[in-house]
Amino acid sequence: MRFPEFKGDGEWVEKKLGDIGDPLMCKRIFKDQTTTNPENAIPFYKIGTFGREADAYISVDLYNEFKNKYSFPNKGDILISASGTIGRLVVYDGAPAYFQDSNIVWLGHDEKSVLNSFLFYCYSTINWQTSDGGVIKRLYNSDLKNIQIRFPERKAEQQKIAACLSSLDHLIAAHRDKLQALNDHKKGLMQNLFPQEGEKAPKYRFPEFRDNWQIKKLSKCIQLISGLHLSPDDYGITGETPYFTGPSDFTNKESDIKKWTKKSSNTAEANDTLITVKGSGVGELWYLTVPCVAIGRQLMAVRANGCSSPFLYHFLGTKRSRFEDLASGNLIPGLSRNDILDLEMPIPSLAEQQKIAACLSALDLLITAKAEKIEQLQQHKKGLMQGLFPKV
Repeated sequence: MRFPEFKGDGEWVEKKLGDIGDPLMCKRIFKDQTTTNPENAIPFYKIGTFGREADAYISVDLYNEFKNKYSFPNKGDILISASGTIGRLVVYDGAPAYFQDSNIVWLGHDEKSVLNSFLFYCYSTINWQTSDGGVIKRLYNSDLKNIQIRFPERKAEQQKIAACLSSLDHLIAAHRDKLQALNDHKKGLMQNLFPQEGEKAPKYRFPEFRDNWQIKKLSKCIQLISGLHLSPDDYGITGETPYFTGPSDFTNKESDIKKWTKKSSNTAEANDTLITVKGSGVGELWYLTVPCVAIGRQLMAVRANGCSSPFLYHFLGTKRSRFEDLASGNLIPGLSRNDILDLEMPIPSLAEQQKIAACLSALDLLITAKAEKIEQLQQHKKGLMQGLFPKV
């Protein structure tokens, strides 16, 4: 793929990064030169906080001294993580900050050959691996200098490609901000549509409801179905019944189901809530709409008995942090049946349950649609990257 005004410009130039500029890094900062107090100090980014929030700071005097005496990035330079996860990129925005030597590097160059805005997307196409396919443990200066990139000779084409991809990045970022806002809005609603600990009524109520809520143990309101482990011989890519073993299997789209079995015991049904009870994802929930799913021992199915199934699902969502706390006390993180059955659930009338669940479910649909939109845009960007850049 090429913009029409550049189709007659011929092949792109191929060069090593070392032919374009030199790898640079900041002067070393020692631990006793840092502080955790951000007041009147400059953020110091280590590899663990690179691209995130700083948790260490240096004095303004030290920052000014090192910035003037030693190598320091210019606004627009692309900082690269050189240890840990190799190839994470941050464009330096010019704000006062300092960066850990050797672990965070950049290519010092004058942009005569390659614009930084274009170079950013060049870096994004690089496969940061060793020649045998292993993951690079550390990116040395010699490694960076020997990386080959291709670029159009005319700056106008570089600018056009960078502007196209940058506008798409801004669009993806805007959708992510909207997704975060929707998730925050849902979190606030969850806190206010259900009674807080020790309260008998929620802060927010729909105007048509004024009846008191009842408090019941979950054991009186649900049926709890434990999962059953199947051996690898008992399931595969085809079968009669879907088989979920953990959160990575959660889906309501039959085309996305990866594991199937002929077994049908210990099954969850449509409108059950699946809860992860073992492993690192303890407390993760899924509202099931497919007719029948066999579940592994990492999961349990919570089936409503005398209350609204969607209301029950959203109530359990308010207990996620409690489930995590209960599980963390075990050698292997896990929930017992009693951890779930002994929970107390505040219950309004069935009509109010349905109204609350409908409100939160509608918000879930918006969140899901926004997440799918982001995925579509990311796939679109991936296709553009493959089309706009030649393979090295």
